[in-house]
Amino acid sequence: MRFGIFIPQGWRLDLVDIDPAAQWGVMRDLAQRADAGDTWESLWVYDHFHTVPAPTEEATHEAWTLMAAFAATTSRIRLGQMCTAISYRNPAYLAKVAATTDLISGGRVEMGIGGGWYEHEWRAYGYGFPSAGERLGRLDEGIQIFRQAWTEGKATLDGRYYQVDGAIVRPLPLQEGGIPIWVAGGGEKKTLRIAAKYAQYTNFSGAPEEFTHKSEILRAHCAEVGTDFDAIVRSSNFNAVIGSTEAEVAQRLSALQARLATVISDEQAKSFVDGILHTSPAVGTPEQITERLSAVGDLGLGYAIFNFPEAAYDTSGIDLFEREIAPALR
Repeated sequence: MRFGIFIPQGWRLDLVDIDPAAQWGVMRDLAQRADAGDTWESLWVYDHFHTVPAPTEEATHEAWTLMAAFAATTSRIRLGQMCTAISYRNPAYLAKVAATTDLISGGRVEMGIGGGWYEHEWRAYGYGFPSAGERLGRLDEGIQIFRQAWTEGKATLDGRYYQVDGAIVRPLPLQEGGIPIWVAGGGEKKTLRIAAKYAQYTNFSGAPEEFTHKSEILRAHCAEVGTDFDAIVRSSNFNAVIGSTEAEVAQRLSALQARLATVISDEQAKSFVDGILHTSPAVGTPEQITERLSAVGDLGLGYAIFNFPEAAYDTSGIDLFEREIAPALR
């Protein structure tokens, strides 16, 4: 199993009480910490503008700006977004941004891409909120533009949603064949079919039953479109709250809830933390987490990306993962 780590950027209210002027330093230091070790293959940020579980005045730093900044301040670790919303940027423009960032990084960019879902920020930023069918149609066309741009240096598409006519994207990304594409989402009719057609990686639920079901849907789409199912790496994201004992895990969850409750209601904070507790297999002691994730690994999970909610304040949970969980899962 391969590992990625999310860098706190504010979206999950994970920079609360840190002065905005100091937030970049916190993010940079965590990125460089991950870059310096050998546990983490990649670091990730989210492509969102408004916080969850509710929009607040707290910071949410922009994903592709951070990609360029991390590209310039790290040297080894790969750089991804989970996931870029296709409709937030013109895809030819985004192909250019990603190619430039790939050069800055020395060829370390991953393209996490999806249809987008957070209606509040869509409407607030003036994007409307198209139907799911339109959002996914844009996703399909956008990836076609990426693939042309990154292999030919020019893209032309007269699509239903996007029209580009000889859009030049030079220089090409450093990575031969273009930037790897991660299609995120578990939609069975369209998203997983798009993944089957274009993706080197997928990203959907890591709950064992759902993971198995989505994997079989993906396999069927691969058979229909003529791609190799086994060549696509399946990944999942996990909220990780790790303690040496169950009592320490409970303390960490309580501290998280208390911090969230300073900016959202007590009910929202409790619901948010309860959701992590009851849905993530990466909440518990190292032994518990290793057992649960090993089981998903046996089902075909090849890549796990972890969000540590307290990372900006306390890296001891990351230390535990690196020391006791990662070696067992590898």
